[in-house]
Formats: sequence, C-alpha cells, structure tokens
Amino acid sequence: MSLTSQEIRKAILAKWHEGLSKYGNFHSSDSVSGSSPPSVFVGSSSYPKVSVGPMVPPMHGDTGLLDSPERWAGKTLEEIVNFRLNLVRGIQKVSVNQTGGRYIENLQELAMSSKPTDSDLEFYKTTHSNISLDDESAPFGPIGEIKSAKFSNSSSDKSIEKTFYDKDLKSQDAVLKLYHSGIDISKIQKCFSIGMLGKDRKLVPTRWSITATDDIISKSLTQEILDYPLIDSCKIFSHEHLGNLFSIVLFPHRWIYEMIEAWYSNGVLGFGSDFEDAKGIGHPPSIAGAYFAAKLGVVEYLSKHKTQAGVVILREIRPEYAIPVGVWQVREGIRLAMKKKELVAESFENALDIASKKMSISKNEWLSKGNILKLIRQKTIADFF
Repeated sequence: MSLTSQEIRKAILAKWHEGLSKYGNFHSSDSVSGSSPPSVFVGSSSYPKVSVGPMVPPMHGDTGLLDSPERWAGKTLEEIVNFRLNLVRGIQKVSVNQTGGRYIENLQELAMSSKPTDSDLEFYKTTHSNISLDDESAPFGPIGEIKSAKFSNSSSDKSIEKTFYDKDLKSQDAVLKLYHSGIDISKIQKCFSIGMLGKDRKLVPTRWSITATDDIISKSLTQEILDYPLIDSCKIFSHEHLGNLFSIVLFPHRWIYEMIEAWYSNGVLGFGSDFEDAKGIGHPPSIAGAYFAAKLGVVEYLSKHKTQAGVVILREIRPEYAIPVGVWQVREGIRLAMKKKELVAESFENALDIASKKMSISKNEWLSKGNILKLIRQKTIADFF
C-alpha cells in the first residue's frame, strides 16, 4: 500500500531530526561554522523591511550540491529535503533599499563566489528549527538572528563580477547577459535577489526573484522563436520525478502556450491553468511561478532547434510530492523531458491521447479545465493571407 502525503512528510522529517545529532544538534546552537554553497536568502514577510542573510551548513568542504538545483536530477525527495534542511539561515532585518554597507556587500561577494565559502555566524539566541515551506523556493532548516558574521575571501565568477559593476545595465538585460554567459539560473536568481543587478537596485525577496528571472529569460526566448518556422509535426515529451508527472505537447501553430496543473488534496482533485498567445500574458498567472518555470524549459528547446510551436504542458502532482521543494523542480523537470526522445503523433488530438495515457486524468478532463482548444480556434493574422 502506498503512503499518503502526510505519512511521507512525517517519515522524512523524523529522519531529519534523527540526523541532527550528527552535527551536535545545531538546531539549538548559538553559532554555526561551515562552507556556504554559496547561498543567500531574502525573505518576503514584513516587506519592505525584510530578513536577509546567508545560508550555512554545519560542515566544511564542497557543499555546492546543497543549493544547486541544476545538479539534483535523479535525487529523491528525501535527499533534496535533507540538502536544504542542513542549511542554517542567518538573518538580519534590512530595508529593501539598502544595497550597500558592510553586511550586504559581504553577502553580495558571497553570491558572486565561484565556490563554497567558509563562513562563521554567531547568533543572538539559539537557532530554532521551524521549517519554512512554500511553493516557490526550496525549504531550509534552522533560523537565527545574526550577531556577527565572518566570511573567508573567495574568488568571484568573472561574468557576475563584470555585470555587478555595470550599473548602467538594466536588470532584465543583466539577467539575460548572465544567462547567455552560461551562469546557472539558480545563481542568477541569488544575484538578482541580493540587489546586484540593474540601475535602480533593491533587495528582492527570493521567491519573487525566482519568478522574475524565469519570466525575463522565457519572455526573451519567446520573442526570438516568433521569427522561426513552425514545427512540422506533433511531438510529445514526458518526464516524471519527485511525485510530479509532466507531459509536453508541441504542435504546428504560431506560439500559444498553456500549462494545466492537477493535484490531490484530501482525495479531491483540483485544477489550475493559465495561458498566453504571441502577445504574452498580461496578468500574474493563477498557477504562479510554475507557469514561467515550465515555459522557460520548453522555449529553451524551441530556441535551440530554431522552431516555433503551440505548446500544452500537463502537470500531475501526485501525493508522493509530500513536501514542496520549489518551482525549480518544474523548470528542471521540463528540461529533462525535452532532452528525451520524443513521440510523434498524427494529429493534435492523437498527441493529447498519448500525453494523457500515463496519467490518472483523462484527455477530456484536462481539456475541460484548460483553454487550448479555444486558443487554437481563434484566427491569427496568418489566416487572412
């Protein structure tokens, strides 16, 4: 018999608390010494005065894996949660307009670092192990208010350093420059969050910077693919990880995009969706950051293959996804799907049949919760020429 979400979560958290003893119960310590992956975090509560600080595990050495979603392919939910819960988050309350001063500048140097940075944090009180969970960013472990913080010297990534000192560059241009320089998206998000990019710089809560970065990059790539010829057949890609099942359908059509999500809550099936055409989306998506994360994964494929297509993404969130670990897993899940061998269908209807075959939700049910058929029926300018 399969476990429920509550049972899976309880088991994972129980093992984590059991493992804390290996590190001297750091959840009740007034200090931590270790190598930051490197990692910084900006909270969103009490905005515009927010909690800002580094995340440091109680261990030294190569800790980069603890905060590098691009390297988590094939890891289990429990492994990823443990990576994150081993990060102690130090905080200080700072105005979002404060992008200078010794403390913030130290964090900016940390974010620029090309390798893990030895760090020593002292807290006013013992840290508490309340676990922070939301759908945008990955979880993290104990939190403590910083009394003092020391960071060792580290080498900066030259692309990031150059962009940091270019204060005439708009933030969206800075994000794109770093992306096209090959910097990991998770790294760009941290730099964006800690106020390192753009002309009018501010600290940006981590969960907002994640969505903004995905949106900026995916929007730019979408504009690029609008000039490419249409894909010549219907293609289906799929991938399953961490209790999430993704099916992506590409079909010959000028750019239209819809993502439909389905999830189970106490045995009841819920749905969410949003969509856009070549004009883009003019409102915050109802499915939040997952919309842009998934879009980025698929437009990277279209850009690489210099083709344009209509896109439908189906995401079934199964009970095994017991602890949300962030929308990075949507982006990386789509990326992994698009690297697999595609299936080819005779028609859009046939493609949807294939896409929904492995899912517990029927094609008709997916279609009834979305708008893709309506989008397809709408005439484009090309229909008149």
